[in-house]
Amino acid sequence: MQLVQQGDQPAFRVLFEELGPMIARFVRRRVTDTAEAEDVVQEALIAVFKSRHTYQPERPFEPWLFAIVRNVVSRSLGATFERMGWQETVAELPEVAAESYFSPAIELRRAFEQLSPSQREAVRLTKLEGRSIEEASRMAGTTVASMKVRIHRAYQALKESLRR
Repeated sequence: MQLVQQGDQPAFRVLFEELGPMIARFVRRRVTDTAEAEDVVQEALIAVFKSRHTYQPERPFEPWLFAIVRNVVSRSLGATFERMGWQETVAELPEVAAESYFSPAIELRRAFEQLSPSQREAVRLTKLEGRSIEEASRMAGTTVASMKVRIHRAYQALKESLRR
């Protein structure tokens, strides 16, 4: 670790090749999900690397190493328990018609399709593309007053269609 602290790249590779399996065994005994354990091992290796400056050569290496790894495992388990706290397990999935998730969007699309071409263009330019009324009127080849009327009538028609 002293060589790693001094920036020795070959020492870094050797150290992490030796630490990897040892850390993996430690983590696997505490984290049962294989994919999660692999993630925790990677996080632990990164944490060791980032904490290398805190290692004191006159003190034993393994207690320092496993204190870091334990902290990473603890954070991971804490996050897992936190996720489990807001997840609810149910015996059966509720029956929900697939259409119910999409019905507002379908209704809006149908209402939009019922607008006149000039009203659709006005809504598309001003609300969907975010253009100013002046810019939209230039693009549509109409006056600002006419564009305002188109937008107003389009809103009224959309509101009426969606009420039904």
